[in-house]
This record gives sequence, C-alpha cells and structure tokens, in this order.
Amino acid sequence: MTAPRSTDAWWRYGLPGLVGMSLMALGSLGVGWLPLRTNVIEWPIVESLRATGPGLITSHILVFMGIAILLQTWLLLGRALVSNRSARLTTRDLITIVSMWSAPLLMSAPLFSRDVYSYYTQGRLMIDGYDPYTTGVSVLPGWFQDGVDPMWAESPTPYGPLFLLLSRGVADFAFEQPALAALVFRLLAVLGVVLLLIYVPRLAFAHGIDPGRAVWLAVANPLVILHFIAGAHNDALMIGFVVMGMTMAVEHRPLVGATAIALATSVKPIALLALPFIGLIWAGRDTGWWNRIRAWFATGLTAAGIFAVTAIIAGVGMGWVLALGTPGEVRTWLSPPTAIGMFLGGIAQAIGVADTNDAFVSGARLLGAIAAVTIVAWLILGPWRRSPVRNAAWAFLAVVLLGPVVQPWYLLWVLPLFAVTGVSVRSLRVIIVATAGFCIHAMSESLATSDTVFEFSDGLGIVIAAVIVGGILFISPRERNLILDQDVADGLQPVDAPARARARQWTAGQPWQDAGS
Repeated sequence: MTAPRSTDAWWRYGLPGLVGMSLMALGSLGVGWLPLRTNVIEWPIVESLRATGPGLITSHILVFMGIAILLQTWLLLGRALVSNRSARLTTRDLITIVSMWSAPLLMSAPLFSRDVYSYYTQGRLMIDGYDPYTTGVSVLPGWFQDGVDPMWAESPTPYGPLFLLLSRGVADFAFEQPALAALVFRLLAVLGVVLLLIYVPRLAFAHGIDPGRAVWLAVANPLVILHFIAGAHNDALMIGFVVMGMTMAVEHRPLVGATAIALATSVKPIALLALPFIGLIWAGRDTGWWNRIRAWFATGLTAAGIFAVTAIIAGVGMGWVLALGTPGEVRTWLSPPTAIGMFLGGIAQAIGVADTNDAFVSGARLLGAIAAVTIVAWLILGPWRRSPVRNAAWAFLAVVLLGPVVQPWYLLWVLPLFAVTGVSVRSLRVIIVATAGFCIHAMSESLATSDTVFEFSDGLGIVIAAVIVGGILFISPRERNLILDQDVADGLQPVDAPARARARQWTAGQPWQDAGS
C-alpha cells in the first residue's frame, strides 16, 4: 500500500477521533466528575446536561458515541499499519493523530475516576502541615466538596514524594479551585504521554520493532486517551519515566536511566520494580554475577540518592512504604486473586461455612503475592533469555494480575514495554480484544452520580463488555478481519534483516519467535 500523504492520514484517522473526543468532552460536562465547590456546575449548559432526564441521557449518548468512534478509528488505523498492505505512516503522523484525539479532552471534566481530586486534597494536606502518609484527607474542612471519593477519605496516600511535591504546588496554584487543579493535573498526565511519544519509538527501534506500530499499540491506544488524558491519572507520568529510563539504559546511559526510574518511583513507588532490569541492561548479556551485582549496586545507589532528595525536599519520610497497601482496600472482580477469594467466600457464605468472605479474600491475595514475588525473582535472577525490558514487562504484568486490586489503567503499565519488545500476531489479537473490552467497560464507569451507568456490579459490567465486543467483532467485517483474518502481516515483530539483527542482540542468540513469545 502506498504511503498516504500526511494530511490525508490526519483527515482519515485524526479527524474522526477529534470529532469523537469532542463529543465525549461535551458529554463529560453532564456525567464527568465535577467538585461541588466550583461555579462550573452553575453554567447553564452544565446544569442542563447534569439534570436528570433528557440532559443526562444526552450526556451518556455523547460519551458512548465518543468512545465508539475512537475505538473504531483506532482499529482502522491499526488495520492500515499492521496488515499485509500496510501504509507507512511516519511517527510524526501518529504523534499528530494522538494530539488531535487528545486536544478536546484537555478542558473536559474528569471521566472514569475522580482520583485527580484526591491528588489536590493531598496537596492541601501538605500545605496545612499534615503528613499524607499518616493522615487522610478527611481532616480537611470541605474535603467532600472538593470532589474526593469518600472511599479514600481516611486512607493515607500511596504516592511518592515527587508527586506529593507536585500536588502541593498544584494545590497552592489553584488555591480553593479544585476544578482548576484537575486541569493542571491533566497537564502532568499529558507530560507522561509526551514522554511515551518521545521514547516508545526509540526503544522499539532498538529492539527491531517498527516505531509506528509500537506507538499505535502503546500510545494511540484508546485506553491511554480515556484513562491518562480524560482520567488524568498520575500513572501516565510514572510509566513515561519508566519507558524513558529503559530507553536511556538501552542507549548506554544506565545512570540516567536509573535517575528516570527514581523519578517514576517518586511518583508511584511500584515503578521501583523496573530498577533491577536497568542493572541487567548495564551489566550486559553473558556476564558474571559480580558484574550484575556491581550494576545493581550502582543503579540502586543512584536511584536512592534521587529519591532521597525528593523526599527531603517534600519533607516526608519513609511513610510511603506503609502506605503501599492503600489501593488494596478496594475489592474488584478485575483482580484474579480477589475475584477467586470473593467467589469462594461467597460459596462458603451460601452454605453457611463462613459469615464473611474476608478470610478467603485475604488467603487468595496472599497466594497471589507469593506467586508474584516468585515470578519477579525468577525474571531478575534467572538466565538472560529475553531483553531485560521484556522481562520488566512480564514482571509488571505479574504484579498487576496477581495483585490485590486491578484498575483498567494498570494495564497501561505493561503495554508500552510489551509493544517495544515485540508482540506476536496472536498476542496482538488478544490485546486488541482486551482494549475493546475495557473501552466498553469504561462506558459502564462513566457516571459521576452512581457506581456505574446501569448500576451494574464490576463483574456484570465485564460480562456485558465481553458480549458487546463479541457482537461488534462478529458484525463488522473490518474489525473481524483484524482479529481473525490472516491479513495481519507480522504483528509487532522485526520485518527485515537490520531489524532482526537489532532484536537478536537482546535474545541471547535465540530465534526471534522465542524472544517475542
């Protein structure tokens, strides 16, 4: 297929997404999260859209249409990039397309989560002299009017000192305007997406993967637009720094890479998981244990120094260690261990063996944690069979899937690392179906005035999403062909001799097919 001119690609793929996200941004005024302490809710258009009846229904339809258009456009773009007749869009084209999709959401109300208001109130805590690692936001007057989810009112923050510094700065800048603070936090999330747009192509090229395809899968992904841009999650900044760190290490600047991982850890401490793999890249393949230990020590010392500086400036201690369990207070069917515990506990309650499912959930989570630690240890200490970046992807995936709680945006921790190191055709199809499923699932989480749009539980929402996605793939020939047809060339794998040569340097001499598994 002949490469379309850039302007043609922008019209063909950028414009539909721009229209879809404009619809969703308008709908967010009706169903997005807005704090009670803002005059935005008094605007006539907002009042009419948030009113029960036609306005609320219209808002839902706008959000649903926006998500559907974005998903459809992303699938068509993927079809153009990965089919046997693939178009050769440049990375610049894809960056422009992502920018067009994201632009309407910069001023939208937060969707799918109100974590952004927790960020703001934690900044207020620091301004008032409280330690967010030991004090919940409920001590602040007006915390509920600021838009915080009551679920987190008594909980310590699970974020790192750098992000607490940013939260304090934003809270100080926005003063008593949480809606303004939400927009500023969205800009920080956009910074994370910009880091991905810069470093995903470079890291993909180093592993022999087509940069454009990697950007399509990892950054132009609808879940990035929905949760990092519309949802303004700080995970965007974290994973942006992680990919930056991996890129620096691969490009022979491991100490800069360790610094980037330290910054990521200072946003969300889970990013520390990436640090040992920076050391493995530095030590090199086929090296002895002494070289590995020296690399781990050097990278660890560098990261510890950067982290300590941010903690000192923020005026916080090691309280983040104890606060790591905060997200686990949520019970969701998206977490396999938690789902198994709730299912078995429900059976035990039904037959009268137990009064609650607490013991079953705790036991399943403990087994999941043991399994995750075992897998991560093997990936770090085992023989070098794949790129350390690839092993880092598996480590994050193990922690996510075996952890006590899974949020849809947690999957975006691993997607860039898999995309840059290669994805087989079968795995690509799984990722596409999962992306479509979580887009539909997001629809059931878009209402700000109740738990879900149709009052569905998490589990039922997942089932409904699966049914809808299955129907779409069955009815629409283009989407069905992308998933089931043999017209998908190579997935995200090296396609020529130079690319395969770059890939082989990370696979211990194994064939590419083994490395991409």
